[in-house]
Amino acid sequence: MIPAFLRPLWAFVFRDFHLTRRYFSWVVVFTFYALVSSATIALIGVAAGDERLTLTLVLGVLLWSFLSAMFQEISNSISYERWEGALEYTFMAPVHRLTHLLGVSLFAVAYSVVRTIVIMVGLLFFVHLSFAGANLWGVLVASVAFMGLGLVAAILPVLSPENGAQATNIVQGVLLLVSGIYYPVEVLPAWVQPLSAFSPATYALAAARKLMGLDRPLSEAGTLAGAPLGAVTHELLVLALMGAVLVPLGLWIFGLVELWAKRTGKLKRTG
Repeated sequence: MIPAFLRPLWAFVFRDFHLTRRYFSWVVVFTFYALVSSATIALIGVAAGDERLTLTLVLGVLLWSFLSAMFQEISNSISYERWEGALEYTFMAPVHRLTHLLGVSLFAVAYSVVRTIVIMVGLLFFVHLSFAGANLWGVLVASVAFMGLGLVAAILPVLSPENGAQATNIVQGVLLLVSGIYYPVEVLPAWVQPLSAFSPATYALAAARKLMGLDRPLSEAGTLAGAPLGAVTHELLVLALMGAVLVPLGLWIFGLVELWAKRTGKLKRTG
């Protein structure tokens, strides 16, 4: 028996699941494009004949695939409801907004994990991957911080039915640029580098590289010298702190924008 307070939460999870099933052909198209893009980036390392570079690029594409998919699913959840004509009904339903957004976030995490696994399996057909010796525990803490960013970005489609969804892509592009997904942050222009400190992906990637041993000499051919979990305590603490700040901040801002949208009649607008 599911507790009463969990029923509406799971209802939002399954609603998003069925929406994904309805547009499954689009899911296949976007996943295929993400796989091809990831393989294109990974093959740069293969062409250079550098195994460390290849693993660095593969780690970047997989981590970004996970984080960006989750961010996009959460931030675009309002756009999806507007397209379905259900936005006004959802916001007027007797359900706490925390329950609504938590259900959306849970589905986004599950969807992102499955999508990333599919891309990782697909990459095996293009590059030889060996993660022997790597220690990847703790990296997914970044997901909590990205949930908060997704909640903040989700207000954009409410503020602007015409341009809000497109604006979330700008936010995602900025995160990709400043986080050093495929290169060290140090190669960015001096005026851009300070922005990397505000991106959860920067710390998630730094922790992942340490745990995989990509910042240390290989102990032997084909075996990574992954660092222990204690070596990334700083990164994990920063990510946990970001999550603790961004999630409540996102909920608070979302609540303010929701109240404004109800008062000004923005929920009824479809374009």
